[in-house]
Order: sequence, then structure tokens, then C-alpha cells
Amino acid sequence: MSTTLTRRPAPVAPRRGSQASGRRTKVFALAEARWAAVAALAFLIALPLQLTGVSAWLWAPLYAVAYVTGGWEPGWAGVQALRAKTLDVDLLMIVAAIGAASIGQVMDGALLIVIFATSGALEALATARTQDSVRGLLDLAPSTATRLLDDGSEELVAIGALTVGHIVLVRPGERVGADGRVLDGASEVDQATITGEPLPVVKEAGDEVFAGTLNGTGALRVAVERDASDSVIARIVRMVEEASGTKAPTQLFIEKVEQRYSVGMVVATLAVFLVPLAFGAQLTGSLLRAMTFMIVASPCAVVLATMPPLLSAIATAGRHGVLVKSAVVMEQLGQVDAVALDKTGTLTEGVPRVTGIRPLAGSGLSENQLLALAASAEHSSEHPLARAVVDAARERALRIPGAEDFSSTPGIGVTATVEGTAVAVGAPARLINGATDTLSAAATAVAEELEHGGRSTVLVARDGIPVGILGIADRLRPDAAATVAALKALTGTGPVLVTGDNPRAAARLAAEVGITGDDVHAGLLPQEKVEAVRRLERAGAKVLVIGDGVNDAPALAAAHTGIAMGRAGSDLALETADAVIVRDELATVPAVVALSRRARRLVVQNLVIASVFISGLVVWDLAGQLPLPLGVLGHEGSTVIVGLNGLRLLRDAAWQRAANPSARLHLADRPLGARFR
Repeated sequence: MSTTLTRRPAPVAPRRGSQASGRRTKVFALAEARWAAVAALAFLIALPLQLTGVSAWLWAPLYAVAYVTGGWEPGWAGVQALRAKTLDVDLLMIVAAIGAASIGQVMDGALLIVIFATSGALEALATARTQDSVRGLLDLAPSTATRLLDDGSEELVAIGALTVGHIVLVRPGERVGADGRVLDGASEVDQATITGEPLPVVKEAGDEVFAGTLNGTGALRVAVERDASDSVIARIVRMVEEASGTKAPTQLFIEKVEQRYSVGMVVATLAVFLVPLAFGAQLTGSLLRAMTFMIVASPCAVVLATMPPLLSAIATAGRHGVLVKSAVVMEQLGQVDAVALDKTGTLTEGVPRVTGIRPLAGSGLSENQLLALAASAEHSSEHPLARAVVDAARERALRIPGAEDFSSTPGIGVTATVEGTAVAVGAPARLINGATDTLSAAATAVAEELEHGGRSTVLVARDGIPVGILGIADRLRPDAAATVAALKALTGTGPVLVTGDNPRAAARLAAEVGITGDDVHAGLLPQEKVEAVRRLERAGAKVLVIGDGVNDAPALAAAHTGIAMGRAGSDLALETADAVIVRDELATVPAVVALSRRARRLVVQNLVIASVFISGLVVWDLAGQLPLPLGVLGHEGSTVIVGLNGLRLLRDAAWQRAANPSARLHLADRPLGARFR
């Protein structure tokens, strides 16, 4: 083996770029936020001055400031849209605010401006934060790497200077600088950012490694196989950006017909005013009829039919641990008819646990004694499997004897002296090393049995003799199986599992939660997860993706709707997802889908109510003589009715009903689900 690898490396200081920087755009770094803040401040000062009856010379200029600072950007956007021959909602908002001011309702117009400007600022902030997370992902890869020259010397080079064929040295604790293949050395590499695997993977000569993954205790000599711009982590960034940029623009249902309705209302109002004049009607009567028509045909009740149910559902979901980022997302959640689930950190807790303790016959050890012996040897190790063993011993309140002469060998395990006895804990195949004695054969059989069940195994040997096997696995979330069943009932088709973990572990977990074999897709890289989602969508499905890691972010962005696990989720996943499960309670996913479907039903109810009122009042005005006060009363009354109907989802009973499996049955639309094979 190369002397570069065998000599003890100098301590490596933490370097800039070795971890995600966590840069986040400040709120007031955005122009939209600054303008909205000025508008809101001016309004909040003007309102109490107006209400206390002071001179208009004091509060009117403040309202003017609110109009100008909060309205100039959307007003300009509306003018630009008008030049493109479209009637933009921004322009309609400005016209409405100016119209309110022209009839003396200055405060109402200013409030409309402030609400609209604040909404725009929040949207700009959400976009900026997503871009921050994408840029932060690039920081997972180090900025420099140690390149080995032909004469055996080393030089520190920028990652961008590496090309295919270069040889780099990755020392213990460093992040891999480029995608490549191990030429020499052995270590355990944490690939969670790329594959989502919960445990480090042993890497030896011939194995592939990825940029941004974290090296363990060994040194590796790696041949670069991809340029930095084509590494897996760089492709993750591109996929997230492309999916976010090319995903079809989504709108609330009412926004899809808003422009046509608004144009139609303007044309109809002009017709109601001008046609009677053309036939000799009185100007005053025609103007009054047209004003009444404009009021009763105004889409206030139609607009209000949509937002209160969705916003109420968002508030209720938030109280129960699900952060839904917008009303559009709440509407989309009810449309999903296929679900793709990540494994590690989503269906499982993402933390390895000891799930099997098997003392060998003739060892003379009980389960507790075997566990305590292993914990003593592993106590000084930083390996995730070692922490799982020590934690298991502590959970059983076992005495963990002190250890001496601790040593760790990458890819093999640890050795230590415990109470005068030499103890080794590590990979069964490496520690047994082809031995055929009875205890070694028994240990091999037990290890194969546990591994067949999808567990990682470690052998415990005392004075060179195997004494037991420990099985370690990522523990399933308690509500995982119930969640899979509930999602199947809601969508009419079973969820699929898309994971970067190995096929054996994926199959074992899928069987436990009720996902069938054909719907298990393991060993997937991030781009392959995206392709799996797109295959479902090409088959006509609207896919909900649930994940937590950096490797899930492209799929979350590409899906119809994405939900991230909040506690252990990466920044990129949390920003890319449309909703976040704050407390990692999987059972809230079917509940929020059911709540969304109920909100959509209330929207339909409200649209029917609003349509009946508007149609009746319009017919009355056109066919007869609708008094203006009565028209205003009918218009405002319908608005109040649909608003109150939408607020029903604010009650805790709405969430309880959505979370109740039997109550969810009538909310399951049961569309024909699509599958990919």
C-alpha cells in the first residue's frame, strides 16, 4: 500500500466549505420586503390618527405613502401585463384601491395595498430562501482537494481544477472532493447526503465515491472520474433548479378564471350602461342600473369562496404539526392520487438501533453480558454502529467496564482490552476470516440469518473466539404501517418506496409497512428518484413525494406536491418541499390530505352559493328594477355566508375527522392509480 496512505496524516483543520454554510437571505435584503414594511408602517400610523378624528392633513399624507410604496411595484407589473394585452390581477388591485379612494374609502384602499404588498414580499422571501438552500448545497463539497502528483508529492488545488484522471488524497474526517473510484486504502464513508443510507459504507479499492460525502477514519486515494460540474451533487443542484423553474405554474381554481370573469364583468357593465342609452333611456337610470349591476356581479363572494376554507385548513394543519406553505399547496394536496415514500428518515427514524442480541452457544454469556462487553470495546468509537451498541447498553442500564488499548481499523472494526480480556467487535467476515471451527461456523450462520432480515451485523470476539452477534437496523417509525394503509385508502393505490438504500434492507422494510414487492425501488441515486416520479406522472398520476434528505430534494421539487420531514430534514429538502411535517409524525400526512379534500369540497359548496346569489341578483337587475341598497345587501350577505362556511375548518373537530380512518373513507376519491414497473 502507498506510503501516502500508511503514514499518519497531520491533523486536518476544518476548512471553509466543508459544511453547508447556512447562508440565509435577510428579510430586509429584499426590495419587496422593504417597500411592504414602509407601506405597513405608514398605514399603522395613519389608521389611529384617522380614527381619533384628527385633521386629515395629518393622516392623509401617510395613506398616500402607503399607496405609493406598496402599490408602485404591482402597479407597474400590471401595466406591463396590459401592454402584453392581458388584464393582470395586479392592475385590478391598483384600480380597486384607487376607486375606493375616489369615493372616500381611503383606508379600505390602503389596507388592500398593504395586504397585497405583504403577500408579494412573503413570496419573494420564500423564493430567495429556496435559492439560498440550493447554493448552500454546493458547500457540502469542499473548496479544495489534495492532489497527488506523479512524483509522489502533494499539492492543494481548487475543486474546479480537478479533471478526469487526477488522483486525490482524502484523509480521515475530510469530505470527498470529486466523484471517483478508490485506487488504494480502506475507510467507511457516510453517503447519506447522496443515497440516504443510514450507515457509513465500507469503501475499498475499486469502489465508487461521491463528492460531498464524509470520509471516516481511513485514508483513501481516489481517481477522479467526473469533472466538478458533472458530479452527483452538482447534478442535484441543477435538478432542483430545473424542476423548480420548469414546473407548470399553479394557481387556485378561482385565479384560473379570474381574468376572464373580470374582463366579462367590465364588458357587461358597459353594455348595461350603453345599450339602454342607445334606445333612448335616461342617463341617470342607466347609470344607476349599471352601478347596481357592477356591484351585484362583483366576484367578491366567488373570490371569498376559495380562500377561507383553504386558509382555515392551513391554520388547522399548522396547529397539529403540518406547515403548509400556501393556499395553492393546500388545494393541490387534495388532488394527489399516487404517493412515493423515501425510506431512511421518513418511514424510519434514521438512527441505527440494536435490534438483535444473539450470544453463541457455549460462550457462557447472556444477552446483557454480550451487549455490555461489546459496549465496553465500542465506547471510544465514533462510528454510528458503535453509538448504537453503547446506547442500547445504556437503555438497559448495564454496567459498561472501562477499556484500554483501544484501536480502530477502517472496514474491519475495533479492538480493546476489557478487564484483562482482548475484545474485538467488527464485521463478521473480516474477523472470522475463513475460519471453520464450530463457533466460527455458528457465528457465520447467525450473521447470515440476521443479514437476510435486512440488518447490519457485528461480531463480538473474546480472546479471538467468537462469542456472539449483534443485529443493528434503522428502526421503523411506529405509525409507518398505518400511514401507508391510510394513504392507500385515500388514493386508491398503494404507495411506492423510492430509496437509495440497498435492496435487501428496502425489501425488509417494505414488507413490514405493507408495500408490495413491485413497488419497491432501491439503490436509487437522486436523478433516478426523479425519473421514478416522472414515470408515474407520465402515466397520468399526480404524485405526492415524502422525504427528508438532500438526495430527496430533486424528487420533492419535481413532484406535484412534496412533503418534508421537519426534525431531521435537510435545509434543502425543507425549502424545496411544499409542506413540512414539523414533528415527524407520519400519521399527519393522510390527515392533511383528507383535510385538503374537505376544504376543496367546501370551496365547491361556496362557489355554488355565490353563483346562486350572483345569478339571482343579476337577473333581477336586468329583468326588473333591483333597488341599489337591496343589491348591496344581497351581495354583502352572500359574501358573509361563504366566508363563515369556509371558517368551519378552523374547529378542532375538522382535524379529528380528517385524522379518523373511518371518517376519511368518504373523502377517498379512489381515482385509478398509475404504477410504474
